[in-house]
Amino acid sequence: MEVSNASHQIIADLLEARTGQHMSETRRWRVTTALAGLFREQGISNVDQLVCLLADAKSGDLSKRVVEALLNNETYFFRDRMMFDQLALKVLPELARKRAATKRLAIWSAGCSTGQEAMSVAMMILDHSAMWKDWTIDIVGTDVSHKVIEAAREACYSQFEIQRGLGVGQMLTYFEETPQGWRAKRNLRTMVRYKQRNMLDPVEIEERFDLILCRNVLLYFDPARREIAFDRLADSLRPDGWLLLGAGETAQGRTTRFRPTEGHQGLFVRTSETEARQRHVIRSALHRTA
Repeated sequence: MEVSNASHQIIADLLEARTGQHMSETRRWRVTTALAGLFREQGISNVDQLVCLLADAKSGDLSKRVVEALLNNETYFFRDRMMFDQLALKVLPELARKRAATKRLAIWSAGCSTGQEAMSVAMMILDHSAMWKDWTIDIVGTDVSHKVIEAAREACYSQFEIQRGLGVGQMLTYFEETPQGWRAKRNLRTMVRYKQRNMLDPVEIEERFDLILCRNVLLYFDPARREIAFDRLADSLRPDGWLLLGAGETAQGRTTRFRPTEGHQGLFVRTSETEARQRHVIRSALHRTA
């Protein structure tokens, strides 16, 4: 193996160890681009030199920054509008009916990046405030990156970011222009709370959600870690809740814990324990005969 290939593997192993994300060969092209800022700051020009710096026992902060730079934080408001239409037309009204007795709703945006997805859900609820009057609504955004969680908490977006997915009416209704950028108004900011979390970590016992959005996250995991992630999601979801995946993702053939919702792209529900066991037996048998 050439030195540069070995260095790329070390960087890939660091990312996987810290986040669970697998860097395939096809994704390694973006390493140099993603780390360009760190290269300039450290006065180096390639991955080999970076690995030498990381070998220093005092490189803990640098390794964190390398991982942060490699994470794909692409997001924007109401990304994949069709999926948000499904939430507005099917999922949220159904949850309003199911939870009418308790008037409590919990939503998790997993891999929330800088907060646009969680904010989009919050805006949908505020747009229909009459439906949710007197409800207790908890929207939680989590991400493995400390940097993006801090940005999400600030809820302040550049002109470019605020225009991605939002119309002028929504901008003026929910955001105000400041010298730093467009900041979410207080009524929107207080709808969402954020915390740093690796979704592969064990589930926090007290948290169960009615709706989980986990979009464009699982595609970065290898099959074994993806299955662990599905288990974490299933354990975090109430039995009659929904999981929304990204447009290019599916639970079919990846886990026995979820099944698709007929006629709705990206929407999945939990399987019962009995059904999950049956699917696991069938899947194991197919693997043995393959």
